[in-house]
Amino acid sequence: MELGLAGKTVIVTGGGSNIGRAITFAFAKEKCNVVIADIDEEQGKKVAKEASAMGGKAIGIKTDVTSWESVQAMVKKAIEQFGKIDVLVNNAGFVSNKLFLKKPVEEYDKELRINYLGVIYCTRAVLDHFVEKKAGRIVNIASDSGRVGEPREAVYSGTKGAVIAFGKAIAKETGRFGINVNSICPGATIPEKPGTAGRDSMWAGDVTQEMIPAEVKEKIISQYPLQRMGKPEDTANAAVFLASDAAAFITGQTLSVSGGFSMC
Repeated sequence: MELGLAGKTVIVTGGGSNIGRAITFAFAKEKCNVVIADIDEEQGKKVAKEASAMGGKAIGIKTDVTSWESVQAMVKKAIEQFGKIDVLVNNAGFVSNKLFLKKPVEEYDKELRINYLGVIYCTRAVLDHFVEKKAGRIVNIASDSGRVGEPREAVYSGTKGAVIAFGKAIAKETGRFGINVNSICPGATIPEKPGTAGRDSMWAGDVTQEMIPAEVKEKIISQYPLQRMGKPEDTANAAVFLASDAAAFITGQTLSVSGGFSMC
């Protein structure tokens, strides 16, 4: 299937680690120009070098998605470098896995600012450009937690539910300008191999599936009809599809890529 992505310019926030890294590589393989907007500058540049060897061109730009000024500067640099932006993947995220009553307020704030405000800032920063050229794709990486609500992830679940609703609203507001907005909801997705997570990523410390105790992993997998945890590439494949010509008539939708964890 011809996806029509060659030569497109794609911004991937949090593109240096785990799901974001896989998304970066997936677009690079489609010969896209990829901008890795990541707060971990070293990791972002490392992944950009790897992605550039896959067929596309990639650059890393240090970006704090919770800062409007930082986001604006990143978008400006992306346009200066590649002349345009065609796709925004709002992937940057953070979770503090604790019971709500035991979580410090500072951690609520971090989840809210990265997971939700970051999506708002990045979306707003590209929309004028998309409206002007009457085309653009936005893919939000939400979570099945945002569809069903998960214990120990109360605030995280709320932010991801907000991202889903925000995406639907923006899809309705901007569809007349040829802009498609959709959300992907991964299930439990942890890197399989070391060396795929930056120090500022959701899985800082380079957590891998092999490091999870067998009994814990078994408990997680038991909730998934397909009987395995998610791979970063599962979400990356869905992101490429939603950004492609094959998904031209899809907008305002929420796609769970979670092995059947959520079927709502």
